[in-house]
Amino acid sequence: MLTPMQCHEARMARDRRYDGLFFTAVKTTGIYCRSICPAMPPLEKNVEYFDSAVAAAQAGYRPCLRCRPDSAPGSPAWLGKNTTLRRAQRLIDEGALIAGSIARLAERLGVTDRYLRKLFQDELGLSPKAYSLYQQCLLAKKLLHETRLPVTHIALASGFGSIRRFNDCFKQHFSLAPTQVRKQPGEPVSGAVTFSVSLAYRPPYHWAGVRNFYASRLIEGLEWLDDTSYGRTFQFFHTDDVVGEKDKTDGTAQSARIYHGWFTARHDADNTRFIVTISLDDLSVLPQVLATIRRCLDLDADSSVIDTALERATVLPLPVEGLRLPGIWSPFEAGIRAILGQQVSVKAARNLVVKIVAMNPENTDAHCFFPTPEQLLEYDLNQLGMPERRRQTLREFARFAAEHPLDNPDALLALPGIGPWTVNYLRMRGCSDPDIFLDGDLGVKKALEHCECQPALAAPWRSYLTLHLWNTL
Repeated sequence: MLTPMQCHEARMARDRRYDGLFFTAVKTTGIYCRSICPAMPPLEKNVEYFDSAVAAAQAGYRPCLRCRPDSAPGSPAWLGKNTTLRRAQRLIDEGALIAGSIARLAERLGVTDRYLRKLFQDELGLSPKAYSLYQQCLLAKKLLHETRLPVTHIALASGFGSIRRFNDCFKQHFSLAPTQVRKQPGEPVSGAVTFSVSLAYRPPYHWAGVRNFYASRLIEGLEWLDDTSYGRTFQFFHTDDVVGEKDKTDGTAQSARIYHGWFTARHDADNTRFIVTISLDDLSVLPQVLATIRRCLDLDADSSVIDTALERATVLPLPVEGLRLPGIWSPFEAGIRAILGQQVSVKAARNLVVKIVAMNPENTDAHCFFPTPEQLLEYDLNQLGMPERRRQTLREFARFAAEHPLDNPDALLALPGIGPWTVNYLRMRGCSDPDIFLDGDLGVKKALEHCECQPALAAPWRSYLTLHLWNTL
């Protein structure tokens, strides 16, 4: 947590580097704001500081309608110090408690639901469900501000099953009705829904590095890129709990269906944000889609902390400011790319990915989609120019991914043909683990021949050091 003096100086300067790191609550108005709020700054005696939006809300403050705390970059304070808590928050941000139960989430985390509730209460002062509802309301508020979607669609996209439930929860958290945020009616929609939202980050952000990294691995039809934007398609199975159909866990069963969509993220450097256009065939998966886009573009990184760690660990050449870790849409896709990239060049691995993507029967004239594990298991992998042992590794990995979530990639080490490099690559780019140093990578070994560094000094940001070494080649 920043000191009150640091918070005071940051809010008076409206310094974007501190956006999302703390929130300012004004006692005289009952409103909390971001550090960059354009309103006249209140007197210091009339404010108190919170390290997260939820803490300000729990204290009885409502969000400012001018600076909109729902648009702030993710705050590290929300992540807590506990690994299980971080995983739980990430899954909840993706909608785990919208479609599922606390018991199922706890089972996925390998803990009891009682322990999970206690963890949230001790660290954040609220229950997992209360955390989820507040995140849902923040998303709804963002959509009310930035889109022309009808309120019924916004309620669905935010995880509410009815308008009445949505209105009650929104008013409870913000002391405002949805119609007070946006008084004009939404525009009618049909079929796939396309809209734009803004996703902010804390500067600096080395966009050129992110763009070039994606460009060297670009799959035509699956991804697209220009000087200011990156986009791609996605498809995935989404599992819902169906109440009333018994299973062994908590009286619910699961149903799954496949979802399709695409996004294009345009970099708006002047306003330290991306304008993201999204198209979805079902809005209910929007929380997961937004969380994944933020992860892939690494929008919640605190570059000032990371840059300091890299400068401490590196002698020459020095890393650029604002280095970000470009992610892959899913751990499954990252694992497939890693297996295809074993012992071959980046170009050769990309050509193999192109062949796998081309096999997908869901492809259209306009877009290609990366296969799900279930789809890949049906492909004729003999078309791929690679050893039979590696093709078998692809099949075993797809079979494992179809039956298990890839939350714990270390379990993959039991599969033939998958070693530490493959698992660590999956963790680094498919899970965006910030502390993976690929010391066994051929590119890293080559870079270390002319780049002096001490990896241990970069912890817990060694993934960025790996990326920096790749960039020196």
